[in-house]
Amino acid sequence: MAYKTERILMCPPDYFSVEQAINPWMAGNEGRLNPAVARRQWEGLRDALTEVVDIELLEAQPGLPDLVFTANAGFVCGARAVPSHFMPHERRPEEAWVKRWFADRGFELCVLPDDIGFEGAGDCLIDRGGPWLWTGYGFRTEIEAHARLAEWFAREIVSVRLVDARFYHIDTCLCPLTGGYLLYFPDAFDAASIDNIEQRVPPERRIVVSADDAANFACNAVNVGGHVFLHDCSSALERELGRLGFEVHRTPLSEFLKSGGSAKCLTLRLTETEL
Repeated sequence: MAYKTERILMCPPDYFSVEQAINPWMAGNEGRLNPAVARRQWEGLRDALTEVVDIELLEAQPGLPDLVFTANAGFVCGARAVPSHFMPHERRPEEAWVKRWFADRGFELCVLPDDIGFEGAGDCLIDRGGPWLWTGYGFRTEIEAHARLAEWFAREIVSVRLVDARFYHIDTCLCPLTGGYLLYFPDAFDAASIDNIEQRVPPERRIVVSADDAANFACNAVNVGGHVFLHDCSSALERELGRLGFEVHRTPLSEFLKSGGSAKCLTLRLTETEL
């Protein structure tokens, strides 16, 4: 097995539940979670990822059911971490625990003012072909955060606006892939954002997903080298990814879809390098 150079943070679903709706996917799923199935699915993703990365664990905490979605803990690049400041007040109790975790592991904390919402690597993604950060706004992250990120990380910020409440973080509808490819669902973005995408990513590197694949969270994928880990996707999308050199690994995560999250939401890459 090749030497593992990547570390990913995950949090076991010890206290994961769906008790109130803070996104459209949760509505109607309150109290319908199967904890045993969620545990098996989370372990399946962890075990699959362990083949290509090292997994670090964030200790689950009682009363913090969404802590399992570590992508929302913050944005990490090099030795710096920007902890999230959640728009839904239900998730704000996670913030102190996550800040302590980052600080205890030696990250330099870049803390946003309390009046600016920002939801970490759910809304800030490093492109794999160009020197920019895809950074969302519209539902959970406020555009006022973008200038701070540009200052802290000396990268161009490409602001993209979400317009469909089902896709409330950009990692639910956009996934930068190795080699500068971009997996995305155009209908989740406004026209100006689509222009931003098309100006930076050439047609041969754009992978447009269907509405059905988007609803299956195909864009909420974890990409490590030539591997793409996701809940599910169509055979057509799998063939297209295969044609481009990617191997798709399906890992069922239906219990987490009830909360509006999938593979990418359950992970935070800790080994992103600075330019």
